[in-house]
Formats: sequence, C-alpha cells, structure tokens
Amino acid sequence: MAPADRSFARRTLLTTTAALTGAALLGGTAHAAETRQAAWPAQFPLPDGFQPEGITIGSEPYAYFGSLANGDIYRASLATGRGRIVAKGAGRPTVGLKIDRHGRLFLAGGDSGEIRTVDARSGETEQVYATGGTFVNDVILTPGAAWFTDSFKPVLYKLAKGAVTTVPLTGDWQQGPDFTANGIERTPDGRALLVVNAFANGGGLMRVDPRTGAARAVDLGAAKLPNGDGLLLLGRILYAVQQQQNAIDVFRLNDAGTRGTAIARITDPRFRIPTTVAAWGRRLYLPNARFDVEPTPTTEYDAMAVRQV
Repeated sequence: MAPADRSFARRTLLTTTAALTGAALLGGTAHAAETRQAAWPAQFPLPDGFQPEGITIGSEPYAYFGSLANGDIYRASLATGRGRIVAKGAGRPTVGLKIDRHGRLFLAGGDSGEIRTVDARSGETEQVYATGGTFVNDVILTPGAAWFTDSFKPVLYKLAKGAVTTVPLTGDWQQGPDFTANGIERTPDGRALLVVNAFANGGGLMRVDPRTGAARAVDLGAAKLPNGDGLLLLGRILYAVQQQQNAIDVFRLNDAGTRGTAIARITDPRFRIPTTVAAWGRRLYLPNARFDVEPTPTTEYDAMAVRQV
C-alpha cells in the first residue's frame, strides 16, 4: 500500500476555473490508473512448495511474500504477476512481514523466535534479533517502532532503536492453551494497537496500549474472529482475514478503535485458506496458504486479488 503519511499543502490562490480543471485532471488520472490496474492479473502463481503466509506491499506495485518452509522472500510484480526470490531465509521461517518507506523488510521468524530485518533491494539480512519467544507471528510498523505478536505467549515485542523490548499483555488479555495472538494493526487514531485474540470470548480483537501493554476487548457486536489472522486498516475500515473460513470480515471502527461495526464479508471461490492481506489501488491482495493440505516441494501456491469494500 502506498504510504499514508504524505502531506499535501493547501493551495489558496486557485481560481474557480483552475480548481475545476484540476479536479477533472485528477479524476482522469485516477480513472486511467484504475483502468490499467483492471488489466493486471487477479491471480498469479507463487513458487511450488513455497508455503506462503505473510504479504506486504510498499510504495511501488510489488508484493513481497514470506515462506514458512525456509524463510525466503519472493517479490512479485502486481502488473504482470511475475516474480523471483529476492532474499534467502537460511532455513528459518518467515511468517508476517512489513516493508518501510526505505525498502527495509521487517520479518517475524515464527518458531525460530527471531525478528529479522532485510534490505529488500539487495536481499541482504541486516540484523537478527533473538526475542526468547515461542512463535513470532505478525508485525506492524508505527512511527519509531516495529511491533510483533507471539502466538503462544501473552507479550508483544517492540523493536526500536536497534533493540527489542518485551511488553507483557495485561488487562482483558486472555491467553489460551494453544494459538492465541495473531494479526496486529494500529487504531485509526494511531494511539494504540489492535491484536487478534483467537481465544478470548470465542475470538475477537484487543486494543492494546503500547505504553503499558494493557489490553481492552474491542466491541465488535456479535461478530467473532476465531480464525482471525492478518489485519489491514484503511482509514477506519478494518479488513480481518478469517483463514479457515475462506473469508475477509470487514468492520468500520471508531477513531479510538474501541468499537467496530461489521459492514461486509468478502468471500471468493478462489480462496484456499488465505492468511494475510495488503492493498494496492482498489484491490486487496492475499496469499493462499492452503493449510488444509500436506505441504510438499511440489505443492502449488498462488496469490489473488479481490476488490475493496
């Protein structure tokens, strides 16, 4: 997804005619961009045996996927669907991943307990951080820090200024006997974090204060996220992938992220247990993890696109 933190100066000396002309040009540009994207593939293959889980898209139309099998990073062009391995994982898994505006990838290392940073251009591993964790699952970038979930421990890991800090989860957080924390995002106002808790109350979201780790259950009405995985926030619209249900549940949040209203469910016959989601233009892109089949070196995997709500 293109960076959302760009600021635009207000132009105060436009005449009415110039403003209308500018609007027409912008509308034409947007229409042309959408027309071009409509010709891009809505489904494309990933390497056989790759075992994808995470996806991230930066400021250019390329998707990066992480491999559970060996940690490799695969980059695919959204315009053509073609791609290649751009970084080797050295046998350590990659689960969730995010790319920053400098082209640095932040990788959650799953059961290796590691956090890794990789230069997306060169493919070189920059740093490896040991967390002491059990299963480092997903990651979100905030100003000054990267935050990671651990699916088997009631903690978050904060990577900032070259050091990892463990933040215990308290308050409403309930740690289940099995897989609990999964996807992570920011609240619309940017003041807190949203974390999937697949155990508490049958599965839902927790709003976490990043300063203290205090968690508060987000009011989603009757909606549940027992299979909640990757999260994506666009404005106040939250997309939550429900992997085993082959669906994306869509919520409209309040600014503080304390309450959400279910507004849609996206399903598609091409879904084969999607796990995570990223956006470009008006499309959502997801890898099909195919957790319902035994992975082999020849198992076929792919990624696909659906329209945003």
